[in-house]
Amino acid sequence: MAKLSVATPVVTMFPWASGGWEKTASIEDLAHIAEAADRLGYHHLTCSEHIALPAVEQERRGARYWDPLATFGYLAARTQRIRLATNVLVLGYHHPLEIAKRYGTLDTVSNGRLILGVGVGSLKEEFDLIGAPFDDRGARGDDALRALRASLSVPEPAYHGEFYSFEGMVVDPCAVQDRVPIWIGGRTLRSLRRAATLADGWAPFGVSLQQVREWLGRFDLRPDFEVVLPPPALLNPIDEPEATRDALGETAEHGATIISAVFRHTSLRHYLDCLQALAELHPPGGPA
Repeated sequence: MAKLSVATPVVTMFPWASGGWEKTASIEDLAHIAEAADRLGYHHLTCSEHIALPAVEQERRGARYWDPLATFGYLAARTQRIRLATNVLVLGYHHPLEIAKRYGTLDTVSNGRLILGVGVGSLKEEFDLIGAPFDDRGARGDDALRALRASLSVPEPAYHGEFYSFEGMVVDPCAVQDRVPIWIGGRTLRSLRRAATLADGWAPFGVSLQQVREWLGRFDLRPDFEVVLPPPALLNPIDEPEATRDALGETAEHGATIISAVFRHTSLRHYLDCLQALAELHPPGGPA
């Protein structure tokens, strides 16, 4: 049975999935959601990174992106068990040791609950804004992933690659997990190939379940490799429990090991009720 996670509302507002109440929601509202998901046994919360989006992208991507480090630092103090997944950080915007230090600190303050979701990025305007190279972002991203794996849980990391090279530096604190899970986001076969060879999981967006299953069939993935997928439609576990069960089953049948809960919701109270109703239909933690 697939585990359930929370595609966190408020912090990111996609036009096709957000409720009007999210526009004026507070940090306390967000904390109530995190605490409920934590209590109910959901696997992880998400928060995505964008520095500044082109205004023309608002209709497609939404405009709001809370900073994941600040957001998760607060939510770590309000929760006990639920994991904190960046979904995603853009590798090209950071030096690997910058990620290792900042998110290693988050892993420390959360007692080892970090999941580092990363991607190579796609918005050239954002790359240009901060002066980051765009055309070779794939190769740079691969090198950054190797550098991160060598650095995340090591106080004196050393790595020598094509784009990143360092040694003789101290990163303290570093992550407390022996191996921080790294997941790859994206919407291409190349993102899955990157995940299968350099990471621990794949969290695609905008890819049909049928395409996901076909692509997954091309790789010999290890048993603990995570595939994080949204259901084929917004869930309504209160009014449509059977349709919700069917959607979860279909998503798992197409390869999901973790299903991102995305609801139709009209208020904070309604969202919290959806979390409860879904947990009653499908134990969020998956198999014991």
